[in-house]
Amino acid sequence: MELEFLLEYNPVLLALFATLFTWGVTALGSSMVFFFKTIHNKILNSMLGFAAGVMIAASFWSLLKPAIEMAEENGTIPWVPALVGFLSGGAFLFLIDKLLPHLNLGLTIDKAEGVKTTWQRSVLLVLAITLHNIPEGLAVGVAFGALANNPDVGVLSGAMALAIGIGLQNFPEGAAVSIPLRREGFSRLKAFNYGQLSGIVEPFAGVLGAYLVLTIEPVLPYALSFAAGAMIFVVVEELIPASQAGNETDLSTIGAMIGFATMMFLDVALG
Repeated sequence: MELEFLLEYNPVLLALFATLFTWGVTALGSSMVFFFKTIHNKILNSMLGFAAGVMIAASFWSLLKPAIEMAEENGTIPWVPALVGFLSGGAFLFLIDKLLPHLNLGLTIDKAEGVKTTWQRSVLLVLAITLHNIPEGLAVGVAFGALANNPDVGVLSGAMALAIGIGLQNFPEGAAVSIPLRREGFSRLKAFNYGQLSGIVEPFAGVLGAYLVLTIEPVLPYALSFAAGAMIFVVVEELIPASQAGNETDLSTIGAMIGFATMMFLDVALG
C-alpha cells in the first residue's frame, strides 16, 4: 500500500491502527511465557536497556525536534512549546506516579508507589507497565494527528517510524511482565493475559492524542513535547533503574545504545 493512499485516511483511524499494532507487539512479547518460565537477568536488563534507548531517541527525533520545527514555522518562539510541553508531560506522569498504585520491575511489594492499597503484587506490576504505556500511545496518536495539519508523506513516514519503534520496545516490556508472573506461580495463560493487558491502554491514549490535535490545532507542538516529557520521565524513573539491577550494567548500557541507534535510524531513514 502506497503512503499517498494512506494519507487519505482519517488521522484518528490511522492512530488507532498504529496503536493496535503496538499493543499487539506487547501481546507478542507476553506470549514468550508459553516458551519460557524464567528469564535471565542479563537478557532482561539488555531488553529493558533497549526499550529505554528507543524511548529516549523517539522523544527527541520523533517528538521534540518536530515540535521545535513546527513552532518556528508558526512564527512563535521555538523553545516555548518544547519547554512548556516537555515539563508538563513530566509533571503529569509525576502526579500519576504518586496517585496510581504500582510496583516497578524488580522491586519487592514494600517498595510499591502511589496510594497505599492491598492489591496483589501482580496487579501492581501490570499497573506500572500500563502507566508508561500511556505516553507511548499518546506519542503515536499525536504523531498521526499531525497529518491533519500537514498531510505530507514525510509526516506519515515519521509517524509510522515512531509506531514501529514503540512496538519494538513493547516486546521486551510484555515479556518482562508475563515471565516474572509465571515464575511467581501464575499459569501461563494468566501470566500472558496480565502481560498483554498492560498495553491495552495504548489504543485509547493514541486515539485521544490524535483527536485532541485535530480539534485544537495550535496545541500540536505542545502535545508532541508533552508526550516526550512523559516518556523521558518513565525512562529515568523506571526503565533505567530496572535495567541496571544486578552486576550486568554493561549489557543494559549496550542495549540502550542499540535501542537509541535503532530508533534514530528508523526516524531519519523513514521520516
